Amino acid sequence: MKALKFTLKGKTAFFKVPEVNEYCYFTYGNIHKPVLLGIFGAILGYNGYSRQKQSEDYPEYYTKLHGLKISIVPESKHGYFYKKIQSFNNSVGYASGEQGGNLIINEQWLENPCWTIYVQLGDKEALKLTQMMRERKCVYMPYLGTNDHPAAIENVQEIHLEKIDAEELQIQSLALSEKLQFDLEEMSFKYEEYLPLSLDKITNCYQIKKFILTDAPLEEANTEIYTDGEKNLVFY
Repeated sequence: MKALKFTLKGKTAFFKVPEVNEYCYFTYGNIHKPVLLGIFGAILGYNGYSRQKQSEDYPEYYTKLHGLKISIVPESKHGYFYKKIQSFNNSVGYASGEQGGNLIINEQWLENPCWTIYVQLGDKEALKLTQMMRERKCVYMPYLGTNDHPAAIENVQEIHLEKIDAEELQIQSLALSEKLQFDLEEMSFKYEEYLPLSLDKITNCYQIKKFILTDAPLEEANTEIYTDGEKNLVFY
């Protein structure tokens, strides 16, 4: 199977957790599929939420790209990136009812995040994305969450993946926890987090699933496993 492979990184990133916003805006610990599709939509020039029509179930980018199969490999120790709280002022007139019209924002940012991203080349949208990225073109600037965090895309290449049997393998990509069973007695680390997987059709809110990354050997898989010769991956 052919796939697009590239490195996605930045100095900082912020993928907002929508449930908490009283004192500080918190970030998810890793990039997730809806954000990644937003980056692809920016590269291809598709409309986002601001231009979504009431008659449309989803923004244009999500309608066109949600069928892409992707795999995410965090290039960090045990899947964790350092986080730091950043405080800054928002003084635009509509920011808040604070005295003086100044709102102090506290956000939790990821520091020096980096991922290897794989996209299965199975439809025309994936091929269009590959062509744009190989030619180093984009319609809109890609960001890692918000426009405070420019995204760097490097090492773009087309590769061939082989499907392999799931027998005592280690998986280097983030994976849906419900799809895999690991021998956790043999692990040295385990990263788990509930991350967005898709958008709800009615509200466009995130639909959350538990993801896992561990060096424990795989016991059973209810999904296909692929390798590029260096890393073993699952797609979703």
